[in-house]
Amino acid sequence: MSQTGLHSAVESRRLNTALGWLLVLFLVATAVGQFVDGELQWAGFTLAVVAVAVVPAVARRDPTSMLPWEVLFLASLPLIGRALVAGETVGGMTFTGRVTTFLAVAAVALLVAVELDVFTAVRMNHSFAVAFVVVTTMAAAGVWAVVRWLSDILLGTSFLFDGRPEAVIEEALMWDFVAATVAGLFAGVLFEYYFRRRARLRRRIPEGDAGARPFPLSDDEVSDE
Repeated sequence: MSQTGLHSAVESRRLNTALGWLLVLFLVATAVGQFVDGELQWAGFTLAVVAVAVVPAVARRDPTSMLPWEVLFLASLPLIGRALVAGETVGGMTFTGRVTTFLAVAAVALLVAVELDVFTAVRMNHSFAVAFVVVTTMAAAGVWAVVRWLSDILLGTSFLFDGRPEAVIEEALMWDFVAATVAGLFAGVLFEYYFRRRARLRRRIPEGDAGARPFPLSDDEVSDE
């Protein structure tokens, strides 16, 4: 079955590389803007996303060894959304707080999962792939909470200890973990049913980037060949 011009363009290695690096530059610019505005925790988080995103290219010394542009776009969405809906609330929940936080940590987990699946010889069955992203999201949420706590203790910031009673802070933190788990489940399903089955990732990276693991073909790719 022949591919349309649109499919060929979207799955092009050259276009994927260009879009990927464009999104990385956007994230760097976002981090600089956050730092200038005094949002140090988000600036640090954004730079962490950038560091994860460029690991394949740096490790292989090949700028075309880039993550799928879709996953980088998803990682950018919480930051875009945070800028667009700053201060907006629904049912007392602030979009610039909990919502963007758990979406952002889920995006980091998705980045890690796709990197392992595309650029290493790691093999995951369907259920483990979803579970891996969920657990990674929960772990990222835990690390993010510890970083904020340490910043408050050592640097005198008010990311967690902002004058609220301790019980209120603890309850909010637990709800953050619940929200991150739900977001991680969504990211896990997206990872398994899109990035592992539908995104045709093997067409977008240089030969040999997948290590010893051959890419599984989707049903469409089998029919194409």
